[in-house]
Amino acid sequence: MSLNSILSSAISGLSASQAGMQTVSNNIANVGTVGYARQKVAQSASVAAGSVNGVVVGEPSRVADKFLENAVYQRAGTAGRAEAAANYLDRLQSLLGSPSSQSGLASRLSAITSSISQVTGLQGSAESIALFTGNVDDTIDTLQGLQSDVTNLRADVESEVSDTVDRVNVLLQKIHGLNADVSRLQGLGLSTSGPADERMSALEELSGLVEVSVREQPDGRVTIDTASGQVLLDKRLRQLSYADQGVIGAQTSYSAIDIRFAGDDGTMQASTGETIASTAVGGKLGGLLDMRDRVLPGFSEQLGQLFTGLAQTLNAVSNAGTTLPAPQTLTGQANGLVGSDRLGFTGKATFAVVSSEGTMVAKTTVDFDALPAGATVDAAIAAINAGLSPAASASFTDGVLSISAASSANGVAIAQDADAPSERAGVGFSQFFGLNNIVRSGSSALTPSGFVASDPTGFTAGETSQLVLRDSTGKILADQTLTAADGDTWGTVIDQLNGGDLAKYGSFALDDTGRVAFTPKVGNAGATIEVPVDSTSRYGTGLTFSALSGLTGVASGLNTAQVSADMLNDTARVPLARLQADVAVGEKAIGAGDIRNATAFVDALAGTADFGKDGKSTIAAFANRLLGNVGAQASLAQTTYDDASARLSDAATRRDSYSGVNIDEELAQMVVLQNSYSAAARVMTTASQMYDALLDMV
Repeated sequence: MSLNSILSSAISGLSASQAGMQTVSNNIANVGTVGYARQKVAQSASVAAGSVNGVVVGEPSRVADKFLENAVYQRAGTAGRAEAAANYLDRLQSLLGSPSSQSGLASRLSAITSSISQVTGLQGSAESIALFTGNVDDTIDTLQGLQSDVTNLRADVESEVSDTVDRVNVLLQKIHGLNADVSRLQGLGLSTSGPADERMSALEELSGLVEVSVREQPDGRVTIDTASGQVLLDKRLRQLSYADQGVIGAQTSYSAIDIRFAGDDGTMQASTGETIASTAVGGKLGGLLDMRDRVLPGFSEQLGQLFTGLAQTLNAVSNAGTTLPAPQTLTGQANGLVGSDRLGFTGKATFAVVSSEGTMVAKTTVDFDALPAGATVDAAIAAINAGLSPAASASFTDGVLSISAASSANGVAIAQDADAPSERAGVGFSQFFGLNNIVRSGSSALTPSGFVASDPTGFTAGETSQLVLRDSTGKILADQTLTAADGDTWGTVIDQLNGGDLAKYGSFALDDTGRVAFTPKVGNAGATIEVPVDSTSRYGTGLTFSALSGLTGVASGLNTAQVSADMLNDTARVPLARLQADVAVGEKAIGAGDIRNATAFVDALAGTADFGKDGKSTIAAFANRLLGNVGAQASLAQTTYDDASARLSDAATRRDSYSGVNIDEELAQMVVLQNSYSAAARVMTTASQMYDALLDMV
């Protein structure tokens, strides 16, 4: 071996030690840098003509395990979704207040029952009655406040969806650029550690926003797919196209997030044909979509159903009662019917005119079964007028029934027949027309419609209703727009629904109260109907398809609900007495101090209420189930987040234990390199001395 070879090997050894020391230096300097993967220098023997001649030093490379990194990405997606759910469910629960709070929903409902019980105990004192109507008013305000708060919370979620989409786009653009850097450096045989570290950090953040599948390609690039299968990145950049749509109402329906091709600068181009429309995308975005499209609308729906049960329960009793003196005029509210509509009542009701002392002045009992077949609402009005004239008269204008005593000294009262009470869709005549409602609404009849298949819809041709069907995760399965036409009946509507896109997932039918019922097919349990767009108005009464069909609790009328102004402002107008319908004219029909209807309020509030499509239950049980579900979901979401966060931390720890910098190891390696460098330098010194000796011999 020549002295030149010895020197060459020694020089390569010095270079190898220097390269190793540079790597150790970088590692030690970045011991606390988040996302930094330690580097190592690959060395191999330099072989020429079959002989070893020093060492060859490669470019520094990252020490990383792609399986450990992928585990972090997967768990980050789960943790991101869980965190979004936990945060917003906690906010929702805080809106409800603590169970012991006097302003909480449960306390408000309880206050109604306790205050009407006080009315019976205090023999109808003005103070106790005012407390009762005030509690009913406070409860409606609380329900409306919660509905508004949930709508605002949903708007916050929607805003965060938009912000998350923007951040996803920034990260995709960054990863796309780093892909190019890694691929270029790898092609040149240079170290890719720097851009690869940055890319890993960006991927980790992205995986928390959207659950992703990351695959490394031979050229060093990575491709990214969502958990639901959409491609986000390959050799071509993609961006998510979405604009914050805000919240118009409780049933606002949102467009899907469109995936578009994009230039290297992020400029959006043509659509890829793929969209993100469900919570299956995972990550924070999936959690936000779940809150926006399923959890919060579901809670609003249940609030509406709770109001429906409460209003119908109170109004049923209110319409069965009267006051002393009775009001001169009873004015109802629109229920969607007009004079030419089928009456549809069975049984009997007594309409009476009484003096201010409660003496029967005039009365008539209308036997609805005895009216001609196909009798209309106008026929019932005519029967009332025929029986009470000239003491009182009834009119039906713009869908609102009104009955007035001719003399201001008299009042009007209505009573159900004891043996055959009047009934349409399970509701008495007075309640159906809202003549003595304690709870009123301008957007709902507060009763079932009682329509049958042959009844006309009454919508003007061209008016539309959009129905959206979501599965149990909030994903839109299908939608269908109903367009009104002349001659449409409710049977026509049912046929259209059962012949449209929604019929793939279930069937529609009119139930015995006139509500439109949807029954999901096997495999679609938990599917729900929304009506986000509705321009209909039955014969101009203001009652829409949404309100009349009963498909959704959001159209319960809560948004315009209020306690009757007459009853709220005058305790003497709260119907606590009962009309004695079987007395003769000239006899006492309403007794002083009669509070039998107050007892009926107590019994009704403790009894079973009708919650429409959600069945029957007591008001307290329904409310407790609603509030309990929110609490249980919030608790479960927090537990899920804690668990997911711990699992993510564990995965990150295992990844960092493998690829992170260990100071002790680096110091030990530094000693080895130092000794190696010294030894190589000693070899050079010795070789130099040998050169000198050789030259001296010449």
